[in-house]
Amino acid sequence: MLAGHADSQKINGSGTSGAAVDLHGARPMDPRMRDELFWNFQVRDAVVKHGQTRGLNISAYTPPALTIRNGDHPSTNWSTGRQHAAKGGYAFEIHFDAYGSYGYGSGLIPAIHKHPNRIDESLAASFGRYPINFRGGLGAPRRGISILEIGKLEGNLEQRLRSVKTRQATLDAIARRITDAILNGMPPASSPIVNSQPDAADTVPPETDLRTSSEDE
Repeated sequence: MLAGHADSQKINGSGTSGAAVDLHGARPMDPRMRDELFWNFQVRDAVVKHGQTRGLNISAYTPPALTIRNGDHPSTNWSTGRQHAAKGGYAFEIHFDAYGSYGYGSGLIPAIHKHPNRIDESLAASFGRYPINFRGGLGAPRRGISILEIGKLEGNLEQRLRSVKTRQATLDAIARRITDAILNGMPPASSPIVNSQPDAADTVPPETDLRTSSEDE
């Protein structure tokens, strides 16, 4: 499991700073990185923790530097994820979308596979789906890595993440929803259908697919 933009800080493709920083003058959560990456790390780690507790063979990868200019360097997210996928594993990056009209919202941008993937389908059913060739085919999907957009980094979602009173509950709610979807995408013999009931902290409700149709795919 990967945190999107973990190796592209201070260069093209750094991710969004979020509405709080760009529009409302808030301080970045970590001055070394865009706020999107900060939250990508937080969600990634929460999902790994929840997933391992529930029996998933899931782990996180962190590149050795926040800036790696060559996207095909062996230590980048892309290279590590591509290698994992080539061995038959499932690799995906966590992202938050840009705020306002710059972003589209939550959804799964699937890896470009020759055959449908059950985990991709399950995550898309929970979060919504983007076209498989979104923006002509992004770097990660072209390397066999799916992208999960949690939602736009703005409004209630961003506020609940930034507030120390609601942060952990919000991260846990997101992690449960992702873990549920992964488990539901596993072979039926090894995993029953699960569905964590949403609670007050679940700030990313399931959405109808507003971006694609059968014609897009």
